[in-house]
Amino acid sequence: MKYKSLPFDGTKEQESKLKAKLAELKPQGAALMKALQFAQDLYGYLPYEVQQMIAEGLGISLADVYGVVTFYSQFTMYPKGKYQISICLGTACYVKGSGEIYDKLRNLLGIESGECTVDRMFSLDATRCIGCCGLAPVMTVNDDVYGKITADDVEGILAKYISMEGNK
Repeated sequence: MKYKSLPFDGTKEQESKLKAKLAELKPQGAALMKALQFAQDLYGYLPYEVQQMIAEGLGISLADVYGVVTFYSQFTMYPKGKYQISICLGTACYVKGSGEIYDKLRNLLGIESGECTVDRMFSLDATRCIGCCGLAPVMTVNDDVYGKITADDVEGILAKYISMEGNK
């Protein structure tokens, strides 16, 4: 199952904090970036429901909010998993097999780049360069770097994080 089936799970407390911040920012004008940054810090991402609250709170169109959210790479409309996986698809990594690794991750997790598993344990992002070309192909899980891996290594890497959850 993919992210698209995940319901928005914001709380009333988060909504109250966002509305208070929007009321504070609205008189300042040109407050959209500040509002988006605040909301993303608060919720972890910017789903439709949050974008709609921002549009209403600042008195601007939802299209304007959406345009900024989708233009800047710092914003995401999808939740991130506890374990954020990035796979480099840059030239050095790709020629050494990162495409196969990415396909294996997509198949095992049942998600595409930018999405999160239903249990919110893993999210997946395809990147263009991690800056470790000498270790190609490279994958990161949060701050852990895995270099010179193959598609056959993926299940073992994921198993490490799954087992860490079992020990809690």
